[in-house]
Amino acid sequence: MTLRISVIGTGYLGATHAACMAEFGHQVIGLDIDPDRVKKLNAGQSPMYEDNLEPLLERHTATGRLRFTTDYAELADWADVHFLCLGTPQGPDGAADLGQLESATRSLAPLLTRPTLVVGKSTVPVGTAVQLRALFQQLAPAGEQVELAWNPEFLREAFAVEDTLRPDRIVFGTDDGAGLELLREVYALPLSEATPVVECDYATAELIKTAANAFLATKISFINAMAQMCQAAGGDVTLLADAIGHDRRIGRQFLNAGLGFGGGCLPKDIRALATRADELGVGVLSDFIAGVEAINTGQRLEMAEMAVDQLAGDVTGKRIAVLGASFKPGTDDTRNSPALTVATALAERGAEIVVYDPQARVDWPGMSQASSVIEALTGADLVLHLTEWPEFRQLDPEQLAPLVTNRIVIDGRLKLHAPTWRRSGWKVVQMGRAATL
Repeated sequence: MTLRISVIGTGYLGATHAACMAEFGHQVIGLDIDPDRVKKLNAGQSPMYEDNLEPLLERHTATGRLRFTTDYAELADWADVHFLCLGTPQGPDGAADLGQLESATRSLAPLLTRPTLVVGKSTVPVGTAVQLRALFQQLAPAGEQVELAWNPEFLREAFAVEDTLRPDRIVFGTDDGAGLELLREVYALPLSEATPVVECDYATAELIKTAANAFLATKISFINAMAQMCQAAGGDVTLLADAIGHDRRIGRQFLNAGLGFGGGCLPKDIRALATRADELGVGVLSDFIAGVEAINTGQRLEMAEMAVDQLAGDVTGKRIAVLGASFKPGTDDTRNSPALTVATALAERGAEIVVYDPQARVDWPGMSQASSVIEALTGADLVLHLTEWPEFRQLDPEQLAPLVTNRIVIDGRLKLHAPTWRRSGWKVVQMGRAATL
């Protein structure tokens, strides 16, 4: 069944969701308040780099199945289902800023004159859905006939299209089952492929998303704490992770030691969960999350100290090549990038930082951007591998060796093949593993 769907907000989540809803066979209008972004999207161009997104935009805008607008009136009573895909950035107190969601609600609600379903996808503090439902029912001419459901997203940047088209689970949070039949029509294709579905209340749906993020952050921080233990004791964190990952109760995913997590979602989402936990009197959870975040922050600072140690305690005037600026491969997103945190710390201590990234652009004080690995490494006193782009794993260390002043590489993601680099005369330093020369 083809539905008419609106997607309000066209960031990483909204642009991807709109394109994938069109791929599911629905008619889709996406809305954004930025005219330049809307113009770009209507031309089939993605406003950000995200693997496999632009081909979907090109195909479905060309056929007319997908289009974008700045006008709420175009979609208000046209759509069968409205998806709210607005950002919830971190506020000054650590709580999620719901301003974009509330603004969109106040713009859309007065235009809803017939029964309709509104579906929230944004990551929000528990209790938000109840507040928004009351606001819609207060402001909409259709009043009680406006139903609200919560359908949290579980997208990984660089895999957002795949995660939408082939999700590993779908969560429907509703009030007394309102809107479930229509939601099943929206997701008919993945449901036909036996995708697990969790049907629950609002609060559980909101908490499922934040709990998932907190648990993933915990796994990452745990293995990084063990990397520091291995560093101190002379162990090998990669072998340790392989061994405990064979335990089916633990699993190997997210047990890769390195610089830790970053990006625009995970850090701010776990802080918002901690803030909400404090508001509800669940201090044990907020204290736990604070520990997870402290390990994550400490790992970046430890990496900067490792760089200083490799240059005899002083990086002043030293040229350091940084491979990677995005917070993870497959995206150009540099928000809360571990790589740039390390680079900034070294620049502040007087180092000359030259960054190369296949997609991300850098305009930070004390740093210059190279157009290639060769340019970045030429004359380098130290090389830092900080974002695990496939391009970097495929480098030939023998060809790179004559370019640098010192053949020292710190592998902050533990993805380089140390024996190959060692055979070319490089010293390879990895957190939680013995340095090799």
